[in-house]
Amino acid sequence: MGRARIAVMGGDGIGPEVTTEAVRVLETVADLFGHHFEFFHEPVGGHCIDEHGVALLPGSLRRVKRADALLFGAVGGPKWDDPRAPTRPEDGLLGVRKGLQVFANLRPVRVYPSLLDASPLKSSKLSEVDFVVVRELTGGLYFAKPKRVWESRGQTRAVDTCAYSEAEIERVITVAINLARGRRSRVMSVDKANVMATGRLWRQVATRMAGENPDVKIEHVLVDSCAMALVTRPESFDVIVTENTFGDILTDEAAVITGSMGMLPSASLGSSALGMYEPIHGSAPDIAGKGVANPLAAILSSAMLLRHSLGLAYEARLVEQAVDEVIAEGARTADIAAGGSAISTTEMANTVVTTLRTLHSTAR
Repeated sequence: MGRARIAVMGGDGIGPEVTTEAVRVLETVADLFGHHFEFFHEPVGGHCIDEHGVALLPGSLRRVKRADALLFGAVGGPKWDDPRAPTRPEDGLLGVRKGLQVFANLRPVRVYPSLLDASPLKSSKLSEVDFVVVRELTGGLYFAKPKRVWESRGQTRAVDTCAYSEAEIERVITVAINLARGRRSRVMSVDKANVMATGRLWRQVATRMAGENPDVKIEHVLVDSCAMALVTRPESFDVIVTENTFGDILTDEAAVITGSMGMLPSASLGSSALGMYEPIHGSAPDIAGKGVANPLAAILSSAMLLRHSLGLAYEARLVEQAVDEVIAEGARTADIAAGGSAISTTEMANTVVTTLRTLHSTAR
């Protein structure tokens, strides 16, 4: 029997809705396999600003650090979009990532055969799409200093700094190499070495590591070329590894390939077992509270939680199989319904839970 304490940060918008359903799936797994999962909730993001004046409470971060895993929803929304605000919801997200020292974000991208028509790309380009993006998560433009806005000679100016060390680059490429060894042994390292000093360092480190790991083929591509290739030949990728900002942009582009951002999970990992698991979609405030959000990305994120933080690989595969089956059988939320009949957030989760129980029963 497995025992685990799981922190939940639902955040803003649809975040609480989809994490609620992911928790329900995890509770089902615990019930079926005799595990004991203890859940506790902490505020983050815009609602935390409203209630406490900050996007992340120091006490919340301390409690999360003592958990075995973190299930995260989403943060942000128009209510908190004032660029002059001293604190923003995203400060909470970045603070959690930095505080947990989760430096590698894994975002698997797979196209479901029954959802080929939901993608804007031709179905002929999609049947073999199955790759993972490994995004460096705690360096680059989002964290380096100086970062500020100031007035000078009647002009408002701003600066962001992109900075990386050799060690930061090496550790995330190591994650990509190890991941590729369990797949097709191919890594595409993405940089901007033609114009950025950090890009040249990135390529230098990746080139050295290619020589040290001859069993994995490591290639290099500029980020703009990679962006084009994602829509012209997405089936050619196995593992992509890149820095923080590029990874943020490329994974949103990759999500559209699958037909909906509501289908893609992610895992943020560091040197310890404590990982952070979240759907890659945003808070979607326009549909919050309407019961129409797609919970599958959050549910698939919970499967990654089972695998990477709790070591429950079989249970993780069963959750993923349940999602495969409900999609194949035609269950659709509004984002993937393509004009057809759509079910609610809770109904979709109900279908996954029912299928999960059936799969467990037939496997016994």
